[in-house]
Amino acid sequence: MAVTLTEAPAKPVMDYHSLNAMLNLYGPNGEIQFDKDKEAAKQYFLQHVNQNTVFFHTLRERLDYLVENEYYEQAVLDQYSFEFITRLNDLAYSKKFRFQTFLGAFKFYTSYTLKTFDGKRYLERYEDRVVMAALSLAGGDETLAVDLVEEMIGGRFQPATPTFLNTGKKQRGELVSCFLLRIEDNMESIGRSINSALQLSKRGGGVAFALTNIREAGAPIKQIENQSSGIIPVMKLLEDSFSYANQLGARQGAGAVYLQAHHPDIMRFLDTKRENADEKIRIKTLSLGVVVPDITFELAKKDEDMYLFSPYDVERVYGVPFADISVTEKYHEMVDDPRIKKSKMKARDFFQTIAEIQFESGYPYIMFEDTVNRENPIAGRINMSNLCSEILQVNTPTTYNDDLSYDEIGKDISCNLGSMNIALAMDSPDFGKTIETAIRGLSAVSDMSHIGSVPSIEKGNDASHAIGLGQMNLHGYLARERVYYGSEEGIDFTNIYFYTVLFHALRASNRIAMERKQTFAGFRDSKYADGTFFEKYTDRVWAPATTRVAELFSNAGIAIPTQADWAALKASVQEHGIYNQNLQAVPPTGSISYINNSTSSIHPVASKIEIRKEGKIGRVYYPAPYLTNDNLDYYQDAYEIGPEKIIDTYAAATQHVDQGLSLTLFFKDTVTTRDINKAQIYAWRKGIKTIYYIRLRQLALEGTEVDGCVSCML
Repeated sequence: MAVTLTEAPAKPVMDYHSLNAMLNLYGPNGEIQFDKDKEAAKQYFLQHVNQNTVFFHTLRERLDYLVENEYYEQAVLDQYSFEFITRLNDLAYSKKFRFQTFLGAFKFYTSYTLKTFDGKRYLERYEDRVVMAALSLAGGDETLAVDLVEEMIGGRFQPATPTFLNTGKKQRGELVSCFLLRIEDNMESIGRSINSALQLSKRGGGVAFALTNIREAGAPIKQIENQSSGIIPVMKLLEDSFSYANQLGARQGAGAVYLQAHHPDIMRFLDTKRENADEKIRIKTLSLGVVVPDITFELAKKDEDMYLFSPYDVERVYGVPFADISVTEKYHEMVDDPRIKKSKMKARDFFQTIAEIQFESGYPYIMFEDTVNRENPIAGRINMSNLCSEILQVNTPTTYNDDLSYDEIGKDISCNLGSMNIALAMDSPDFGKTIETAIRGLSAVSDMSHIGSVPSIEKGNDASHAIGLGQMNLHGYLARERVYYGSEEGIDFTNIYFYTVLFHALRASNRIAMERKQTFAGFRDSKYADGTFFEKYTDRVWAPATTRVAELFSNAGIAIPTQADWAALKASVQEHGIYNQNLQAVPPTGSISYINNSTSSIHPVASKIEIRKEGKIGRVYYPAPYLTNDNLDYYQDAYEIGPEKIIDTYAAATQHVDQGLSLTLFFKDTVTTRDINKAQIYAWRKGIKTIYYIRLRQLALEGTEVDGCVSCML
């Protein structure tokens, strides 16, 4: 009797969203199902990306279509032969790039890749975006274009979102991440600032303003007392401007304002973020930052009063705006000067209020003014930071004529950012070349940026060529190498890594200066030119303090710069200069961390398996880079690690970074305002320059356990 064999029905393939969600469910043996997320990334392409990508038979057909339909900028392609573009394209695709997580792929196709104008179909793969970014930034330099593709496709260097998103596109926003502007104590400057907020926000930039120079509420106007409304109405105008100009609804406008701690409106400023603030003063979307000098801490330590000084009177007496005065240096002199109107409050009450507001809202950011200026290698005074608290550069005021035209255009600040993946940089075949390529790529962003609508931004960028090379994936790298974040070895690695990066960054900028025979404006007045910047590197030996870190660098084949290396670099810099006024700044690295499979910035993970809400798709799960079922112990989260070890880690890096590092502090729900104050004091004493957000673990998540739920149990 014949037997008919029938095939079993094919097991249905799960959709990519469901596969990703299995990261949050333990497997049959109690393991985290990392393989399900990799399968989710694969199925995302099979089920969605491939079906919604425009197909072209050849590269020529693709490029012609994108140029003719005004997707790509013809001028970028015209800098190269088609043969070279073909070789570069082949190089990118030969690397067989694959997204390591579902969220990485999802982020790229949601937020970065070129889409048809109706937003329904994709016109680029990851390799295509990398190639177009490289062609744009290289500016016709074939060698640099190849180097940029190698570093970007290899994951070692990642330009910031505006750069990676916009390079080479015909319809594009600016390549620059954020801007910093000062406001002077006159209506012309305030009005121009509102316009600047509109102009920069519509281009997708985050913008910070210094309010310190604006006279306080009740100050005289034209010698008539009690006329000024102070800073709150200006904050309201700025907030409305950012809300109105939101890049065609594609990206919400984002702004921040900074105020000196000794400004008379400081308590009103902080009150705008209270949960129960009156709607007339409440600030909902604007970020707040406070500039705190050393004297404020010293007064609090002695439990003394702190005096608040009228900016209007300070400028009349000293002939310069309040923001350009060292409050610590002039404090007692201003207290004793009867020409300066002042009020007082308890210094400890000020710090208590800051902690209370941070407890409620996470704000304000804090900039430790004197620490910043002691470590500043550039002539001039730094009086503010940016939306993410890592940019620290010198600005100068703009003055106006009676007809509102410019009398003298000052220097304001733009941030040209990109970050290195520490783990993959340590794997680089040529560590120094990786850094030099990043510096050249970022310098190109500065060279290509011309924002004529805000002349002070354009002038500042053209004069400074300032860039901010950042870092990410510190925790991922340390865990991969079985080193605990915040341990002796972890802090030692951070120190030596940033020390080595600085050497290569300066050397790269020095080489650019020699090639172009050009330095940043003001180089001759800097600590680089007189050599004092280099003393801490030439006067002592910097070497790993632990055997483990020495092994990490030795095994990677990365030479740690010697005193002789520094002496030679010092001589070359003093003779030829450097091209970039500023070189390093460590941002929070949000979206680019996901597409680059990195832990964010240099802080520890907030969770081993992160939960994010992504638009219509809802919950998405992201496993920490290099996390496996065998190394879970090395992924203590930021709340477990606590603020002191995070501060120690950032302090190790800070000493080698000319600008700032975006430092978020994490606290358990049992935290008190006293604990927050203690952490701030500890950060100040350790030489930290700025504090970004204060994050408190949510009560609803603490101790919650759901059977089989990974993120609930870890």
